[in-house]
Amino acid sequence: MTATETETGAPGPGRPGRLVKGPGVLLVWLYGVMSVGAVSRSIYQIATEFDRAPLAYGLSAVAAVVYAFITYTLVRGGETARRAALVCCAAELAGVLVVGTWTLLEPSAFPDATVWSDYGYGYVFIPVLLPLSGIWWLRRARAAETAAA
Repeated sequence: MTATETETGAPGPGRPGRLVKGPGVLLVWLYGVMSVGAVSRSIYQIATEFDRAPLAYGLSAVAAVVYAFITYTLVRGGETARRAALVCCAAELAGVLVVGTWTLLEPSAFPDATVWSDYGYGYVFIPVLLPLSGIWWLRRARAAETAAA
């Protein structure tokens, strides 16, 4: 960890721990877009129709929080943020797989879709591809940092 990273909590450009470079920029952009979409959708649905499908709308809110946190950790950078993002990407992937399978096996449990329904079908499968890409990028960034040290 660099002195700047210790003092400010975030590495500067070109310093070790920087996650927003190369494919990381696209990843931050996609997570940001998904955050805005999931937050907007869940706020609207919870405020106007929560009694219709509380489980689905609650899960959409959980997805929104996960997306926002991953976006934050990717922008923040540093080893602690990288680990937190990696854990959240793995949890997100587990959520997408569990909810996606659940919506296929028991559609009556979900009168309305969630962000993760049918493995993210309503979002062009981005919810299942994004955590896989995130895990790949975070592991790759760590390997590159280790090799450079």
